Amino acid sequence: MDLSVIDWSDIGVATWETLVMTGVSLFFTILLGLPLGILLFVTARRQLLEQGFVYAVLSFVVNVLRSVPFLILLIVMIPVTVILIGTSLGVEGAIPPLVVGTAPFFARLVENVLREVDRGVIEACQAMGIRTWRIIFGALLPEALPGLIAAVTVTAITLMSYAAMSGVIGGGGLGDLAIRFGYQRFQTEVMVITVALLVVLVQIIQYSGDRLVLYFTRK
Repeated sequence: MDLSVIDWSDIGVATWETLVMTGVSLFFTILLGLPLGILLFVTARRQLLEQGFVYAVLSFVVNVLRSVPFLILLIVMIPVTVILIGTSLGVEGAIPPLVVGTAPFFARLVENVLREVDRGVIEACQAMGIRTWRIIFGALLPEALPGLIAAVTVTAITLMSYAAMSGVIGGGGLGDLAIRFGYQRFQTEVMVITVALLVVLVQIIQYSGDRLVLYFTRK
């Protein structure tokens, strides 16, 4: 393998673009997915704000969005992305489909994490007459914090892989570099380096997430 053919400045730029896509998309995914996940939990059967119809509608929407393969979602969202961002290419063009693709996934993870919280915590708060919103933000979310951090970690890794896939439509980042140079120009060295960098980035995210989960579990 001849590493002299690799333009390391391109590798650096592509790595930065991947981190930007992942970070910005993760921010908006949490911003949308966390409230949606909480709403799914509290409106479910035998929960704080049981609303069967609301839960059914939200659950259906989440399931529909989760069932669409990400590559297809990338293509389907091109017109919407152009309207919102002005372009479907580059880092900016990749962020809307990344958020739409992962927010429902994260919301379902949040719902499942909240279901694992001891029911006795909620019942004790209700017995003391604490209002619903205070139960959610003062008891439920703090109890679920380690699980929520684990959910964010899983979502960040999923976003990293999706960000690489967005290179198919010119989304920038390591995936775009791997396709343009590694695949289309048959530069195997570029392909190997981009894959290795993605593996390293995923390992760093997973390790950091695991350490945070362990830290908050001990508290």
